[in-house]
Amino acid sequence: MFKIDMKNRKPIYEQIIDNFTRLIISGQLGENDRVPSVRDMARELSVNPNTVQKAYRELEVRKYFYTVVGQGSFISSPPEEASEIAALFEKLQNIVRELVFRGKNIDEIIGFIETAEGQNDKN
Repeated sequence: MFKIDMKNRKPIYEQIIDNFTRLIISGQLGENDRVPSVRDMARELSVNPNTVQKAYRELEVRKYFYTVVGQGSFISSPPEEASEIAALFEKLQNIVRELVFRGKNIDEIIGFIETAEGQNDKN
């Protein structure tokens, strides 16, 4: 489930954040799913609980987690930043235009997107 590389220069708490973000974005963790307690996660990863707590705190700040006192942390539905989403769609639109200009038909482009989506489901 998690990939923590102790030899990586990236801090462990950031690797934890990256792993949770990847699992949430890929749909492997859904809204209101309970996440392991700080102690359980620290034990599973063989890291200091303070490291896990730092990651959880940051995930809550980024609105990926919410905490219910006495019950634990859960996956929230990250707010959609309209301007960020609009910017992504604009980039996608430009890429599609470029592909069409270079001779790709829309069915090829859609097929590629569907293949990419299927690859995310496997990760």
